[in-house]
Amino acid sequence: MVWGMDLDFSEDDIQRYSRHILLPEVGGTGQARLAAARVLVVGAGGLGSPVLLYLAAAGVGTIGIVDHDRIELSNLQRQIAHTTDRVGMAKAHSAAAAARAINPGVDVVPIEARLDASNALALIGGYDIVCDGTDNFAARFLVADACVLARRTLISAAVLRYEGQLSTFKPHAGGPCYRCLYPAPPPPGLVPSCGEAGVLGAVTGVLGTWQATEALKEILGIGEGLSGRLLIWDALAASLRTIRLRRDPACPSCGAAPSITDLSAHAAAAEGAPAEGAACGV
Repeated sequence: MVWGMDLDFSEDDIQRYSRHILLPEVGGTGQARLAAARVLVVGAGGLGSPVLLYLAAAGVGTIGIVDHDRIELSNLQRQIAHTTDRVGMAKAHSAAAAARAINPGVDVVPIEARLDASNALALIGGYDIVCDGTDNFAARFLVADACVLARRTLISAAVLRYEGQLSTFKPHAGGPCYRCLYPAPPPPGLVPSCGEAGVLGAVTGVLGTWQATEALKEILGIGEGLSGRLLIWDALAASLRTIRLRRDPACPSCGAAPSITDLSAHAAAAEGAPAEGAACGV
């Protein structure tokens, strides 16, 4: 993906982004790329909060925020885009207000809706990069399949208790997709949610910040991305390791003969299922 560039910066822009412009790998051209980019953040929770705040601070031109949920007091231990006085407010609008307060020069689009099979392709297709901060497997596989179908880069992070993992999925550029790593969701009840097992709040902040960093790298075309690699962090052990990922030729989503050619299976699975937070953050 190549973003258009407009180097006509105002004096305020030059001051705001001066630390970026000083970087040889970024400069004015890179800052213009950021201004022209469009990133969709799915879930305005523990992961989505630092993602959208850092993207806004960096000057990413358009940031979409998808979340249908409302703020609860228990969210505030980790979902730093929200404040105590906003308990009960829609997360998408609260997060948008936080991002605009940091940088009124970016276009923040709150989407108070549940991401599902009926709207996922249209929403994801309108952006260059998708940052997934959802908190359940149904949502993660929906986002992943939609990104493959829409040929969009997916930056996915997950956290539980004291651990986190992160990768970038670009099958349209020859890399593996999410289903190359996880072919299918685990059986219900096998993996506890953060609501069941807990999570150290700062762990979501670290992984969300890493997500934002990888999104900025993808936009700028700098450094070595995480396509084909899975980063795993254990906060208690203060250990970090990277696992190599390979594209699966038999992958049902991005393989040579994919069986997933639309999102109809997700629509069928959702029928009669409990109303999970398909666009709720961790």
